[in-house]
Amino acid sequence: MSRYPLVELDSTVLHHIAERGGRPLNLYRVLGNQPALLHAWIDFAAALRYQCATSRALRELLILRTAQVCHSSYQWEQHLSLAQRAGVPENQISELESWRTSSLFDPRERAALAFTEAVAACSVDAATHTATASLFTPAEMIELVLTASFYSMVSRVLEATAVTAEGEAGGAPGIGSR
Repeated sequence: MSRYPLVELDSTVLHHIAERGGRPLNLYRVLGNQPALLHAWIDFAAALRYQCATSRALRELLILRTAQVCHSSYQWEQHLSLAQRAGVPENQISELESWRTSSLFDPRERAALAFTEAVAACSVDAATHTATASLFTPAEMIELVLTASFYSMVSRVLEATAVTAEGEAGGAPGIGSR
């Protein structure tokens, strides 16, 4: 299942997760091997979730695209229902891999998706940045940078730790994988 032990999270950590709208995912149980970093992870993910000006739907679309680009089925599974609840249309989710040729994405979504792919590839060129920055404020750009970067990291952490959803309790996904 995982390359690292799934630790039992104490009541303080469980409360910390629940306060920020999450549940004790296997990812958290693995990160719980280093409690201080788990707390920081939870807080940063919650800030990306609740303290951004860009729409939640746009950010969930970017997270799903990052999951595709990084081949992270766990991240995709955790975020699919979040994207749906945030209002991402089913047809956009279905056509996300072919967003460049689909008519379902508006100019801001297209720019943000191109930017997200560039961030995930560690290759943001001037043209991609300029095109995206022409449609978003500097604060929104930082949100895009941090969302794409954080969820690229999430994919990498999931791959490195070999975390799966096996044995996870049902319910709303937790914030660390979002």
